[in-house]
Amino acid sequence: MTSAPHRFALIQRFLHWLMAACILAMLFIGVGMVSTVAPKYLPLILVHKTLGLTLLVLVLIRLALRLYYGAPPLPADLSRTMTLGAALSHQLLYVLMIVMPLLGLGMLWAAAYPVVLYGGIRIPALLPQSDFVHTLLWNAHVYLGLAFFALVLLHLAAGLFHALIRRDGVFGAMSLLPLRDRTTRAE
Repeated sequence: MTSAPHRFALIQRFLHWLMAACILAMLFIGVGMVSTVAPKYLPLILVHKTLGLTLLVLVLIRLALRLYYGAPPLPADLSRTMTLGAALSHQLLYVLMIVMPLLGLGMLWAAAYPVVLYGGIRIPALLPQSDFVHTLLWNAHVYLGLAFFALVLLHLAAGLFHALIRRDGVFGAMSLLPLRDRTTRAE
Protein backbone atom coordinates (compact mmCIF):
# COMPACT_ATOMS: atom_id res chain seq x y z
CA MET A 1 0.00 0.00 0.00
CA THR A 2 1.40 3.40 -0.95
CA SER A 3 1.04 6.56 1.10
CA ALA A 4 -0.57 9.73 -0.22
CA PRO A 5 1.75 11.75 -2.47
CA HIS A 6 3.40 14.87 -1.04
CA ARG A 7 3.19 16.60 -4.43
CA PHE A 8 0.97 16.54 -7.44
CA ALA A 9 2.30 14.51 -10.37
CA LEU A 10 4.57 16.49 -12.72
CA ILE A 11 1.95 16.47 -15.49
CA GLN A 12 -0.63 17.87 -13.06
CA ARG A 13 1.73 20.63 -11.97
CA PHE A 14 2.67 21.47 -15.56
CA LEU A 15 -0.98 21.68 -16.64
CA HIS A 16 -1.84 23.81 -13.59
CA TRP A 17 0.74 26.47 -14.42
CA LEU A 18 0.10 26.34 -18.17
CA MET A 19 -3.62 26.79 -17.56
CA ALA A 20 -3.00 29.53 -14.99
CA ALA A 21 -1.10 31.56 -17.59
CA CYS A 22 -3.77 30.90 -20.23
CA ILE A 23 -6.65 31.78 -17.89
CA LEU A 24 -5.02 35.08 -16.92
CA ALA A 25 -4.46 35.81 -20.60
CA MET A 26 -8.12 34.93 -21.31
CA LEU A 27 -9.39 37.28 -18.61
CA PHE A 28 -7.33 40.18 -19.92
CA ILE A 29 -8.13 39.40 -23.56
CA GLY A 30 -11.83 39.30 -22.63
CA VAL A 31 -11.61 42.73 -21.00
CA GLY A 32 -9.68 44.04 -24.03
CA MET A 33 -12.29 42.66 -26.43
CA VAL A 34 -15.28 44.29 -24.78
CA SER A 35 -13.49 47.60 -24.36
CA THR A 36 -12.43 48.14 -27.97
CA VAL A 37 -13.91 48.64 -31.39
CA ALA A 38 -10.45 49.00 -32.90
CA PRO A 39 -9.20 46.68 -35.63
CA LYS A 40 -7.64 44.57 -32.84
CA TYR A 41 -11.11 43.28 -31.88
CA LEU A 42 -11.29 40.47 -34.46
CA PRO A 43 -7.84 39.01 -33.70
CA LEU A 44 -8.61 39.22 -29.98
CA ILE A 45 -11.87 37.33 -30.37
CA LEU A 46 -10.15 34.67 -32.49
CA VAL A 47 -7.52 34.15 -29.77
CA HIS A 48 -10.20 34.22 -27.04
CA LYS A 49 -12.33 31.55 -28.75
CA THR A 50 -9.40 29.30 -29.59
CA LEU A 51 -7.84 29.59 -26.16
CA GLY A 52 -11.22 29.08 -24.48
CA LEU A 53 -11.82 25.77 -26.25
CA THR A 54 -8.22 24.71 -25.63
CA LEU A 55 -8.71 25.41 -21.93
CA LEU A 56 -11.93 23.38 -21.93
CA VAL A 57 -10.03 20.37 -23.29
CA LEU A 58 -7.17 20.92 -20.83
CA VAL A 59 -9.46 21.14 -17.81
CA LEU A 60 -11.11 17.86 -18.77
CA ILE A 61 -7.65 16.29 -19.00
CA ARG A 62 -6.79 17.79 -15.59
CA LEU A 63 -9.92 16.32 -14.07
CA ALA A 64 -9.06 12.89 -15.44
CA LEU A 65 -5.51 13.21 -14.08
CA ARG A 66 -6.87 14.32 -10.70
CA LEU A 67 -9.05 11.22 -10.57
CA TYR A 68 -6.13 9.02 -11.61
CA TYR A 69 -3.33 10.49 -9.47
CA GLY A 70 -5.31 12.08 -6.66
CA ALA A 71 -4.04 15.02 -4.65
CA PRO A 72 -1.73 15.43 -1.69
CA PRO A 73 -3.54 15.87 1.62
CA LEU A 74 -3.82 19.33 3.14
CA PRO A 75 -1.85 19.92 6.35
CA ALA A 76 -3.49 18.30 9.37
CA ASP A 77 -3.32 21.55 11.36
CA LEU A 78 -5.35 23.49 8.80
CA SER A 79 -8.59 24.73 10.35
CA ARG A 80 -11.87 23.16 9.34
CA THR A 81 -12.97 26.47 7.81
CA MET A 82 -9.82 26.73 5.68
CA THR A 83 -10.11 23.10 4.59
CA LEU A 84 -13.74 23.63 3.58
CA GLY A 85 -12.82 26.89 1.81
CA ALA A 86 -10.05 25.14 -0.11
CA ALA A 87 -12.36 22.33 -1.21
CA LEU A 88 -15.20 24.64 -2.25
CA SER A 89 -12.95 27.12 -4.05
CA HIS A 90 -11.25 24.33 -6.03
CA GLN A 91 -14.59 22.84 -7.01
CA LEU A 92 -15.84 26.26 -8.08
CA LEU A 93 -12.65 26.87 -10.09
CA TYR A 94 -13.19 23.59 -11.97
CA VAL A 95 -16.87 24.40 -12.55
CA LEU A 96 -16.02 27.84 -13.94
CA MET A 97 -13.20 26.47 -16.11
CA ILE A 98 -15.80 24.20 -17.73
CA VAL A 99 -18.80 26.53 -17.75
CA MET A 100 -17.09 29.67 -19.11
CA PRO A 101 -16.10 28.19 -22.50
CA LEU A 102 -19.50 26.51 -22.82
CA LEU A 103 -21.25 29.82 -22.12
CA GLY A 104 -19.02 31.50 -24.71
CA LEU A 105 -19.86 28.88 -27.33
CA GLY A 106 -23.56 29.01 -26.53
CA MET A 107 -23.54 32.79 -26.71
CA LEU A 108 -21.97 32.76 -30.18
CA TRP A 109 -24.32 30.03 -31.42
CA ALA A 110 -27.39 31.88 -30.12
CA ALA A 111 -26.22 35.00 -31.96
CA ALA A 112 -25.77 32.91 -35.15
CA TYR A 113 -22.06 33.81 -35.24
CA PRO A 114 -19.87 31.16 -36.80
CA VAL A 115 -17.38 29.67 -34.36
CA VAL A 116 -14.15 29.57 -36.33
CA LEU A 117 -10.87 28.88 -34.55
CA TYR A 118 -7.26 29.22 -35.63
CA GLY A 119 -6.54 27.09 -38.64
CA GLY A 120 -10.06 27.58 -39.95
CA ILE A 121 -11.51 24.93 -37.63
CA ARG A 122 -15.28 25.37 -37.48
CA ILE A 123 -17.41 24.30 -34.55
CA PRO A 124 -20.98 23.63 -35.75
CA ALA A 125 -23.79 25.41 -33.94
CA LEU A 126 -25.69 23.35 -31.39
CA LEU A 127 -28.18 26.07 -30.46
CA PRO A 128 -30.71 27.86 -32.64
CA GLN A 129 -30.45 31.61 -33.12
CA SER A 130 -32.19 33.49 -30.30
CA ASP A 131 -31.64 37.08 -29.23
CA PHE A 132 -33.02 36.32 -25.76
CA VAL A 133 -30.72 33.32 -25.21
CA HIS A 134 -27.75 35.27 -26.61
CA THR A 135 -28.35 38.12 -24.15
CA LEU A 136 -28.83 35.71 -21.27
CA LEU A 137 -25.62 33.79 -22.08
CA TRP A 138 -23.66 36.99 -22.76
CA ASN A 139 -24.62 38.38 -19.34
CA ALA A 140 -23.78 35.08 -17.65
CA HIS A 141 -20.40 34.95 -19.46
CA VAL A 142 -19.52 38.51 -18.44
CA TYR A 143 -20.63 38.32 -14.80
CA LEU A 144 -19.28 34.84 -14.20
CA GLY A 145 -16.05 36.01 -15.86
CA LEU A 146 -15.78 38.74 -13.23
CA ALA A 147 -16.53 36.22 -10.48
CA PHE A 148 -13.94 33.88 -12.01
CA PHE A 149 -11.35 36.66 -11.93
CA ALA A 150 -12.15 37.31 -8.25
CA LEU A 151 -11.84 33.59 -7.50
CA VAL A 152 -8.50 33.43 -9.32
CA LEU A 153 -7.26 36.33 -7.18
CA LEU A 154 -8.45 34.52 -4.04
CA HIS A 155 -6.68 31.35 -5.20
CA LEU A 156 -3.49 33.33 -5.82
CA ALA A 157 -3.75 34.96 -2.38
CA ALA A 158 -4.24 31.56 -0.74
CA GLY A 159 -1.22 30.16 -2.58
CA LEU A 160 0.92 33.08 -1.43
CA PHE A 161 -0.42 32.68 2.11
CA HIS A 162 0.66 29.05 2.14
CA ALA A 163 4.03 29.82 0.52
CA LEU A 164 5.04 32.91 2.48
CA ILE A 165 3.15 32.85 5.78
CA ARG A 166 2.30 29.27 6.72
CA ARG A 167 5.17 27.62 4.80
CA ASP A 168 3.30 24.36 5.15
CA GLY A 169 4.13 22.66 1.84
CA VAL A 170 0.80 23.37 0.13
CA PHE A 171 2.39 25.68 -2.42
CA GLY A 172 5.31 23.30 -2.89
CA ALA A 173 2.88 20.50 -3.74
CA MET A 174 1.97 22.40 -6.93
CA SER A 175 5.30 24.09 -7.60
CA LEU A 176 7.34 23.15 -10.66
CA LEU A 177 10.53 23.90 -8.77
CA PRO A 178 12.36 21.14 -6.89
CA LEU A 179 11.53 21.02 -3.19
CA ARG A 180 14.23 21.79 -0.67
CA ASP A 181 14.68 19.36 2.18
CA ARG A 182 13.67 21.22 5.35
CA THR A 183 16.23 19.26 7.38
CA THR A 184 19.14 20.86 5.51
CA ARG A 185 18.32 24.48 6.27
CA ALA A 186 21.25 26.79 6.72
CA GLU A 187 21.26 28.13 10.30
